[in-house]
Amino acid sequence: MTAADPGSPRPGSLLPGASAVITSWNRKQIVRENLDSLRAQTVKFDEIIVVDNHSNDGTAEMLAAEYPEVRAIAMPHSGFGACETFNIGFKSVKTEFTAILDDDIELPPDWLEKLMLKFAAEPATTAMLSTKVVEPGMPEYLLNSDSVNRERYMATFRGCGTLARTAVLAKAGYYDERFFIYGNERDLASRVLGLGFRVKQFPEVTTYHKTPWGQRKGKRFADATGAIGAFDNINKTPLGWWIVFRATLAAFTVHLPYCLKHRSPVRSPDFELPIK
Repeated sequence: MTAADPGSPRPGSLLPGASAVITSWNRKQIVRENLDSLRAQTVKFDEIIVVDNHSNDGTAEMLAAEYPEVRAIAMPHSGFGACETFNIGFKSVKTEFTAILDDDIELPPDWLEKLMLKFAAEPATTAMLSTKVVEPGMPEYLLNSDSVNRERYMATFRGCGTLARTAVLAKAGYYDERFFIYGNERDLASRVLGLGFRVKQFPEVTTYHKTPWGQRKGKRFADATGAIGAFDNINKTPLGWWIVFRATLAAFTVHLPYCLKHRSPVRSPDFELPIK
């Protein structure tokens, strides 16, 4: 498959431009499958930006050889957090819309087209459209729940499959890099809401996320599934207890004072805490 001819008409060619931002670290084959799904979009991305966190599995070489249309940004070492690498990608976007995508996702061909048409019908205060995310092993009660399958304003968004207004991301200050890899979506969403914009769940569009539901293990990851099974997850994670100790120490000595100093209440009339 080759890149689309930029001179040929495309469906939705009168819609504003959109860029995809992906960050990755040592996931060459998964990134390849992701990019194939981006190439197959009925409405093409104006630009695809991949920030490679100094992978050693040949990702950079694969991008250069197989996806010449991709703008690859190579980090000088692999010690950067996901928030930092995403921000580098976000700041490189020149189009009106930014797709926030994980590396381990695949998009249906009409993903961008449906989201752009939805944005065209939304007020300017809608800053982000967060898609329905399907992961292997997701329980049926969650897949079929009303809260997941209806349009509604939300207090956060899914960072693996969301389309956002580029200018609002910049105005909100992008991701707070202190989060490194988790918690960043809810923090950014609160700042977007605080500026008077909205985050809307749009379940008509699905993002297929390849990480099995509830699994977030590895040296760079902390469990994101809550308290159930927490000790088991920590024990199975390389340097798990050391990571927990460092995170706890940093939270109370550095980040809590920072948050107290910079906190700003969300005063949007329809804001609700994401507690059920």
